[in-house]
Amino acid sequence: MKKSITMILSLIFVTSAVLTGCGGNNNAATKEKVAPAPEVKTEEKVSEEPFEMTIRHTQIGADKEKRFAILQDVVKTVQADVPGLTFKLDGVDSDVNRKEKLRGEMAAGSTPEIFELFGSPDSRIYAKESKLLDLTPILAELGIQDKFSNLDPFTYEGKVYGLPIGGSGEGFFYNKGYYESKGWKAPTTFAELDKQLADIKADGKVPMAGASKAGWVPLMLANHLWSRFAGPDVTNKFATGEAKWTDANVVQGFAKYKEWVDKGYFKKGELGFEYAEYTTQFTSGEAILMYDGTWKSSVFKAGQSGEGLIGKVGFFNLPAVEGGAGDQTALMRDVNNGYGFSAAVANDPRQLAAVTSFIKNFYNEQMQLRGLVEDGVLPSMKIDQAKLNENITDGLMSEIVAVLNASQSSFPAFDSLVQADVTTEISNIQIQSLIGGQTTPEKMGAALQKVQDEANAAVE
Repeated sequence: MKKSITMILSLIFVTSAVLTGCGGNNNAATKEKVAPAPEVKTEEKVSEEPFEMTIRHTQIGADKEKRFAILQDVVKTVQADVPGLTFKLDGVDSDVNRKEKLRGEMAAGSTPEIFELFGSPDSRIYAKESKLLDLTPILAELGIQDKFSNLDPFTYEGKVYGLPIGGSGEGFFYNKGYYESKGWKAPTTFAELDKQLADIKADGKVPMAGASKAGWVPLMLANHLWSRFAGPDVTNKFATGEAKWTDANVVQGFAKYKEWVDKGYFKKGELGFEYAEYTTQFTSGEAILMYDGTWKSSVFKAGQSGEGLIGKVGFFNLPAVEGGAGDQTALMRDVNNGYGFSAAVANDPRQLAAVTSFIKNFYNEQMQLRGLVEDGVLPSMKIDQAKLNENITDGLMSEIVAVLNASQSSFPAFDSLVQADVTTEISNIQIQSLIGGQTTPEKMGAALQKVQDEANAAVE
């Protein structure tokens, strides 16, 4: 990225020597040495004129209070560090930020100075268009360029354009109290999971929480299902044409999800429910299972919406599918949610100083551990395992870490691998149509492949 700031340093040395000599009338000559004037160093005074910067974040709602508190503490520290700075916090829904506001702002060249940014493929698209600040020199200046576990989603042509807030994995949270009352343990086979779902339904309970107004919610589980049947690397092959959405194993994953819908394993009316209702179904005891990201563990802490279930919640990976392709222990793990910074920041030294301070105070071991302990967000930076063990004090997080460690491999979520048009098609149309009975697994695969073919052709 072309730099717009040039530092010009000029140093002018002025040397003056005065020699005075006196003589005459046979008087002894005298010499007087005049000491040079002391050097006066002048430093350009840092302006303390007030200025404002905006941080776009998605930490809204009761379940994200801990995460928002961490951001607020960082904001206070940076404001104290940078004279005149005031941050304006702009909180919006995650989907709205990514798919509506940020896209429009990028096109108009009017993004906030700091904003939550999705890694792959978004950051690479914006970096290619020179919309993002190159963070590579800042990371080197702070000495943290090698401290992150994975910066690939935010890297373009060898330069870093965003930083992941934390990591996550996805799996099933389950009500341990209910399971113990049935004499059950977490399922270890897919057949066992199927049997448990049927028994929960027969018991008059909702087997799995459901809230599909926003397509990304049901697609967490659907993504894992088609990755079990067709292999954890299949989604990565759609954009290259090596695999198709119409492949039999992929469609089988869709069909399994549809089967669970038809059997009433999700709460009736889920197409009208927001993500917040998803959590409530589980914390109220109405639903026995909830497929979600590991970040959800934060609600099962004192003062949060699920504190009544502290010590009563477990976590397990989606069991292996008999005959499924590839590694059947694989689960979705990524570091795709992060912060990006407007390229325009490079034109203002004070804003650049503020961004540097923000990165310094947000991305460090203390804040990473705080995110893990208080909010259940897995670190995106490298933390010594002994220190992690020392800070993990609740049983649920220990169980989550054990499940993650037991998986032999991982795969990123579909929306980090396919083009934006394909994501829109499956998230806004196809998954809801499948749940609502307006399409079939086969028709869903065909519709997605049509959009995929068009998207692939556009980049050839």
